[in-house]
Amino acid sequence: MYLEDIPLPEALSRLEESLKRVDLWNPLGTEWIPLDQEALGRTLSEAVWSRLSSPHYHAAAMDGFAVNADHTRGALPTRPVSLRVNEQAIYVDTGDALPEWANAVLPLEIVEALDEDSQVSQELRSPHTIRIRAAVNPWMHVRLMGEDIVASQLVLPAGQVLRPVDLGVLAASGSADIPVARRPEVAILPTGSELVPVGSSPADGEIIEFNSLVLAAQVREWGGQAARLPVIPDDFDQILAAVRQAALEHDLILVNAGSSAGSEDFTARVVDALGEVFVHGVAVRPGHPVVLGMIQTSRAGNGVRQTPVIGVPGYPVSAALTAEIFVAPLITRWLGRPPRVEEKMTATLTRKITSPAGDDDFVRVALGRVGGRLLAAPLSRGAGVITSLVRADGLALLPRGSQGKPAGAEVQVSSYRSRAEIDTTIFATGSHDMTMDIMAQFLFQAGRRLSIANVGSLAGLVALSRGEAHLAGAHLLDPGTGEYNLAYIQQYLPGVPVRVITLVGRSQGLLVQKGNPKGLQGLSDLTRPDVAFINRQRGSGTRLLLDYHLGEEKISPQEIQGYQQQEYTHLTLGAAIASGRADCGVGIEAVTRSLELDFIPMFEERYDLVIPREHAESQLLEPLLDLLVNPDFAAMVEALPGYDVSSMGNLVAEIH
Repeated sequence: MYLEDIPLPEALSRLEESLKRVDLWNPLGTEWIPLDQEALGRTLSEAVWSRLSSPHYHAAAMDGFAVNADHTRGALPTRPVSLRVNEQAIYVDTGDALPEWANAVLPLEIVEALDEDSQVSQELRSPHTIRIRAAVNPWMHVRLMGEDIVASQLVLPAGQVLRPVDLGVLAASGSADIPVARRPEVAILPTGSELVPVGSSPADGEIIEFNSLVLAAQVREWGGQAARLPVIPDDFDQILAAVRQAALEHDLILVNAGSSAGSEDFTARVVDALGEVFVHGVAVRPGHPVVLGMIQTSRAGNGVRQTPVIGVPGYPVSAALTAEIFVAPLITRWLGRPPRVEEKMTATLTRKITSPAGDDDFVRVALGRVGGRLLAAPLSRGAGVITSLVRADGLALLPRGSQGKPAGAEVQVSSYRSRAEIDTTIFATGSHDMTMDIMAQFLFQAGRRLSIANVGSLAGLVALSRGEAHLAGAHLLDPGTGEYNLAYIQQYLPGVPVRVITLVGRSQGLLVQKGNPKGLQGLSDLTRPDVAFINRQRGSGTRLLLDYHLGEEKISPQEIQGYQQQEYTHLTLGAAIASGRADCGVGIEAVTRSLELDFIPMFEERYDLVIPREHAESQLLEPLLDLLVNPDFAAMVEALPGYDVSSMGNLVAEIH
């Protein structure tokens, strides 16, 4: 089978036509379940009509006395009317049925209770006589029969996904058992000899199998039932047998991985052996090697069973997107639900995106509102970057032929979050610092989301100048004055009033492999031919700090092997050293704890938050500014190696 990308609309059309041919483009069937047993979240397969009126009798709307309104006529403050209890008035509590002769209720607060001698009684509920000084009209203070629901009226339509309140109205209208759509049974079959179970400690070349965990959760979220099958190694016969068996018990099979143009492209071959492949490759990014097909299996006495199969790419971002595009709409149709309506928002891109001309390009973005504009910050594009799934607030589609969009262009975004969530998002940019992750956790508890773009100190200031963030982290050393950040703020943010507030003091130095096998001591060792260095990106404060000290020691960057190799965060730089890609790099000491590296301290620096005044004075940033004087936050930061919190929260400068 050859991988041949086709446009997404054509792939969806082929799937629909194939399912229609075998009568699988309709709801899968109905089952009756008790209303009080797991009905929440199920989908009604038929409209439900009321069997009872609610209320099904005339009911007292408040505590008082049931009366015939005619008996109260003429009652005035100066000319009260007396009524005999149990003859002309009967005590009722709220919800009690009215006697047939009654058509109104006298609230207790307008009733005077009298004893046999016409003296005021102390017991209001059981007097012999009551007196009133105001008349009531017919049906006052009465819940009429059918006031809420009338027998035979529509209660809920077919396709309704049952909410807690829906269960109440079904019960009130007389339903005990309800017709719901049979939930699609979806089998998820992970394949790959390199896969190991969740919780394993993978060796080099092994991968923790978590795609099926994500796919199963997506299926359940959309209303289906998911079965995660055991991992099958890359063996055609074993995959064939597993798919054939799964088809006997499930409505849909998702085969994860094993779909590509490579030598281990088993999914298409298996589907072809058991039925028909009608799509092998879809022009979407990420997610090219999608397989769509139908297989036939036989069960004794049941004839031939048709089961659709979707070959899902192995990279996690591609796998999740494939499920969103193909699986979610199919489950929705099988349940008889209306098509999902995604909330679309128009947002402004914070940076340029390039796209292949022939693909529908789906880009995950972080969303936030800055200065009245809704901004979309593109996340990492790699098909294997699962953190982009976690951080994404929405999905932007760049259609085939667009070849991307420039920064500042508008895009349509299908939002995963409500507008309220987006409006509580704080956009932070600039230099990477590990304390910002701690800050994000504290802010989440305070009702704010912190979205962080690690682009470097200079790029962070540029983003502020374009109105693309609420604040930026910076640690830019001015070689002429020895001061941090202020000169650069004046250069890159002219005319923008800002507040510069210290977050932390930090230790920077050489990150080296455990035990320092190369015996490195200082910057002069970076010129040794046996030392492989890795750098931070241009424009980062760490890169500027390094270049300043290289100049002080008369060391040329050309003498350093690996100077042009760069990473965008301290953590990814540390990971490069821990993995053996490099021997050393300049970074913060806090990285050493998680990556088991050694640290050679060299420089002390100040890391500031640069906040435009309009945002510093906004309600949105109040919880963040409060954190800077929060002792619990300071203690957690100070527990990390290489941090000094003694100046946290100090106002360095207010620039007008």
